[in-house]
Amino acid sequence: MTLLSAQGLHVTYPGRHGAPPARAVDGVELDIGAGEIVALVGESGCGKTTLARALLGLEPPTQGRVVFDGERLRYSSRALKAYRRRVQLVLQDPTGSLNPRHTVYDAVAEGLRIHGHGGDERTAVAEALSRAGLRPPERFFLRYPHELSGGQRQRVVIAGALVLQPELLVADEPVASLDASVRGEILALLLRLRTDLGLSALVVTHDLGLAWNIADRVAVMYLGRIVETGDVEQVLTAPRHPYTQALLSVLPEAPGDPVVLTGEPPDPTRIPSGCRFHARCQVLAGGEADRAGVADACRNEDPEVLGGGARAQVACHWARTRITA
Repeated sequence: MTLLSAQGLHVTYPGRHGAPPARAVDGVELDIGAGEIVALVGESGCGKTTLARALLGLEPPTQGRVVFDGERLRYSSRALKAYRRRVQLVLQDPTGSLNPRHTVYDAVAEGLRIHGHGGDERTAVAEALSRAGLRPPERFFLRYPHELSGGQRQRVVIAGALVLQPELLVADEPVASLDASVRGEILALLLRLRTDLGLSALVVTHDLGLAWNIADRVAVMYLGRIVETGDVEQVLTAPRHPYTQALLSVLPEAPGDPVVLTGEPPDPTRIPSGCRFHARCQVLAGGEADRAGVADACRNEDPEVLGGGARAQVACHWARTRITA
């Protein structure tokens, strides 16, 4: 069952002083199923965080819609408050997410107080801290963020999200600021929460290795669009889009030489004609697109999305020739 869906989602920012508008999110289709973890990957500037904010209701779309549990997201204060009880954000930097003057107890209880929780606050806070792996929870109640390790601070942030018993977590680079030894613990925690609580998650990351370790499906984003989605094993072992192949080639365990992308990095104010990746595409530069007879289409025609709807797709002229061959 689909829990959250982006349907033709656009987020455009007007240009300043005559500059062209920035098409940060440009016609995205993406589904997240109940109990599913989806990794959203891509370079900095590709639109990942803007898309995450739009899915959270923090960034109203210019066009398209967000559908949660079968209902279109509305943007009234009341509707957004109810929605954010069910969909919670986990930020990259736990230090910046926590008020240094608040104890752990107050940090976790904040959501309960905002939403007018009518039950036993102390019990709810203790349960959330326990689920986040801080046990016994009472030992952390009166501690302050500076008294905790980086991993413990991130667990407090996760507990603050869990205390409202959400159905979906949106985690923006949730382990990027942590030591390697702690990253695995937090990823294992997210997987355990999915198993124990049935939580869904969208994990925003530039790290395809992280996606391999945690995700059921991967969505690869480039210049405002999803260019490839599919099951994690399918996308990461047999990628169809040249951009996905380039991202994978720089992983330490990848065979062969890394693909060095030429040209300018993504700029949402300058969307090129044709495939928006073509100016940096190693397949086009190496002549393979010419040999497949699609080079002109790469430069001039927006690629058709191929595959099984929003759950498994690729947008690439060269990939089309390989699929239909």
